[in-house]
Amino acid sequence: MCGGPSREREISLRSGKAVHEALLSLGLPSALVILSRDPREIPGEIASAGLTRAFIALHGAYGEDGTLQTLLEEMKIPYTGSPPEACRYGMNKVSSRLKWIAAGLPVPRAYSSVAEEMIFPVVVKPASEGSSLGMSIVDSPAGLKAAVETAASFGAGLLLEEYLPGPELTVGILADRPLPVIQVVPKRRFYDYTAKYTPGQTEYLVPAPIPAETAAAVQDLSLRAHEALGCRSFSRVDLILAEGRGPVLLELNTIPGMTGTSLLPKAAAAAGIPFPELCRQMLDPAWAKREPAAARSS
Repeated sequence: MCGGPSREREISLRSGKAVHEALLSLGLPSALVILSRDPREIPGEIASAGLTRAFIALHGAYGEDGTLQTLLEEMKIPYTGSPPEACRYGMNKVSSRLKWIAAGLPVPRAYSSVAEEMIFPVVVKPASEGSSLGMSIVDSPAGLKAAVETAASFGAGLLLEEYLPGPELTVGILADRPLPVIQVVPKRRFYDYTAKYTPGQTEYLVPAPIPAETAAAVQDLSLRAHEALGCRSFSRVDLILAEGRGPVLLELNTIPGMTGTSLLPKAAAAAGIPFPELCRQMLDPAWAKREPAAARSS
């Protein structure tokens, strides 16, 4: 299942096509279900598709915020990935950081308002948007207003955080276990939308060139972040190896990208898992009978 109404629709279509072709290559019966931009149409589209299992490849709103997962549970269609509540936490950067703080996990300092005294640079980003859409790094107070307006234009609140210099790292979680650490080295100032989805704009170092004990600490922190949000099966955790502080959590993606430049497939490949096998392993838990959401939360 791909497409949908979010700003990340085009990336979702690329992920969906790649997964569909991979499942077919394994001899699995797979249909590419492209969901409409209109959320009102989606329940009917799902019902008419005749699905027995759903591989969710929708990024951003509707696909990653628990909406689609709740709908599939109501329709009694097993699906890949995390349950609705975990998706809601993962999608909202404010909610996820609060859960991580409660679990004693390290996160960047957040500024409560634009009036608060800040140490620049400052990172400004929408609270509930993926692919670094609407994100800015602001070097001085003069640029803050424009950055806040850009982030706010994406709706659902925003987050202002301290800028932490250091290597950008990511850890894929598969079958609730961490994969090799990847260091992301963008040719732009940070790993923005262009760097993520334009071939040649980012170098990926896997495994990351960091000491083994540091890599183990990064993997452990990533798994704890995955568990703290109640995630299931797979996710992708983004971190900074902050100078003088060690690994610090940035965000978690419950529906990681599955395109040619995506990070979870790169980490799986480094662990000896080809792309079609990765897709199969992501799909496997959906064959197990799922409890209704109400039963899990009782």
